[in-house]
Amino acid sequence: MGKYDKLLNKILSGRSDANIEFSELCQLLMRFGFEEDIHGSHHTFRKKGVMENPNLQCAGAKAKPYQVRQVRLLILRYKLEQ
Repeated sequence: MGKYDKLLNKILSGRSDANIEFSELCQLLMRFGFEEDIHGSHHTFRKKGVMENPNLQCAGAKAKPYQVRQVRLLILRYKLEQ
């Protein structure tokens, strides 16, 4: 199992939303085919066919837990695969 498979399992399990690295979460979204647009500290992700555009900000090196939950719901809603 690769690094991003482990990260995906960790996100989908919902048990460690406060322990997800911001950079890894961004990389995971890009592996799902999202394009990243950065404006200051805001990282906005877009993908054709996905109505929501996640807007992420880091809290130190970690992603904010509520944003990890938003990404989890997005993955499940659109049945995203790497």
